Amino acid sequence: MTRRDALALIAAPALGVGCGYRVAGQADTIPDQIQAIVVPAFENATTEYKLEQYVTQAVKREFLSRTRYAVVNDEENADAALLGSVVSFLALPQNFDPVTGRATTVMTLIRLHVTLWDRRKGQAIYQNPGLEHRERYEVSFDPEAYFEERQAALLRSSQSMARTLVSAVLEGF
Repeated sequence: MTRRDALALIAAPALGVGCGYRVAGQADTIPDQIQAIVVPAFENATTEYKLEQYVTQAVKREFLSRTRYAVVNDEENADAALLGSVVSFLALPQNFDPVTGRATTVMTLIRLHVTLWDRRKGQAIYQNPGLEHRERYEVSFDPEAYFEERQAALLRSSQSMARTLVSAVLEGF
């Protein structure tokens, strides 16, 4: 390898700095004039009790903890509104106990329809009609020590879904 080749190898990463790539989770494609966002209660088109409440609260917490935006309760004080609906929820058994035939692992699938609406301009900043999140949870094997894991799994899934949603909104995906 010549000295010229070695210098080219060293300089190559520096040339890629302006190539348009960015580290995931670092972008913010929301216009600068947006400072406050209202997140009204999501609608629930499923039969899963309280799921929309879990998702709404998790999204609010995620916006507060990860972004520069104020999350307000009054739409009049908001520059943008994040409107959402839980459009489907599935709980599918994944693994079974060979002796009892009971499910030991369940996969949940939540699908949202979300729109970040610029209230001043009257147009969508971000929209995704089919944002999905999957989460697995274990079902207790022992009926004596049985603990209902579903509610805790829904809370965890809502938090994880909120992280996915906020990242998608910020990065425009």
